[in-house]
Amino acid sequence: MLDDPQNSQPTSPDIDEPAASVTSRDISIGTSDGFPLAGTLFEGNGDGPLVLISGATAVPRGFYSAFAKAVVDAGARAALIYDYRGVGGSRRPQGWKRRIDYKDWALVDVPAAAARLDAVAPGHPMVGVGQSFGGQALGLCGIANRFERYGMVATMTGYHRLIDDSTVWARMNLVGVPVSWFFRDIPRWLGVGEPMPSSCFRDWARWCRHPDYFFGDPDVPETERFASVTTPILALGMKDDPWANPRAVADFMKHYANAPVETRWLSPDEAGAKAIGHLGFFRSRFSATLWPQFIAWLLRGEAMTVGNATEA
Repeated sequence: MLDDPQNSQPTSPDIDEPAASVTSRDISIGTSDGFPLAGTLFEGNGDGPLVLISGATAVPRGFYSAFAKAVVDAGARAALIYDYRGVGGSRRPQGWKRRIDYKDWALVDVPAAAARLDAVAPGHPMVGVGQSFGGQALGLCGIANRFERYGMVATMTGYHRLIDDSTVWARMNLVGVPVSWFFRDIPRWLGVGEPMPSSCFRDWARWCRHPDYFFGDPDVPETERFASVTTPILALGMKDDPWANPRAVADFMKHYANAPVETRWLSPDEAGAKAIGHLGFFRSRFSATLWPQFIAWLLRGEAMTVGNATEA
């Protein structure tokens, strides 16, 4: 798939059943433009921060269920996972005519999800987790100051010349884009990922052709918001991830110029695994090796020592 060249996306992710102290329920999230989003809310007995988990491109929210349960087990007040519009359970409402833009996920869906989570405990501290696009969205969403800390996993520029995938340009532009004009949603059989709105896919492909990614798109003036982000950021990279490699991560993170950013690189050896890849960090098999220190940083700001650190 395009957003995970090493790890195929699970259709039935390895999810642990919530413990007795953690409850979960599916909810509907209203947005400012009337597009209902599907979400799952996890709640527990802790008084730690609320945790908003924003996923990678076209990755259904269920992939993050085990991690959401783990952060609540560790003391978070609540955690919310959700599907961006047009992905997973967030299907178009009947009669929806407006084009779905890729940037809508950041500009409209992230603030809506944060507002719904805030309703659990109004004004309670909130932290965020973003994988790939979920980390990019922090700078666009306009609510970065709501988060006390923001953890990013495999967040990078998508410019094709900075990633270690020699066939991605052809897959996106010679196959994906032409096919997208025949379908409302990119079909799964195409092999470029889970179904997502074809209009979003074309936006994504256009950004990945540009050296400045979406910063070079005049239709995304919201990139000016990056300069106002001062939220502390912990950015995790995987040493075996050909997409979010050091070049691509550094090229994107430079835009968080006024935020304190720490970047740490994790290796499969440290996790006792053969591979982690672009999406692998959130698989439950890493719950005992990679998650504990990341969760401690999210909930309490404790320093992370696993992996090699670089400062952006």
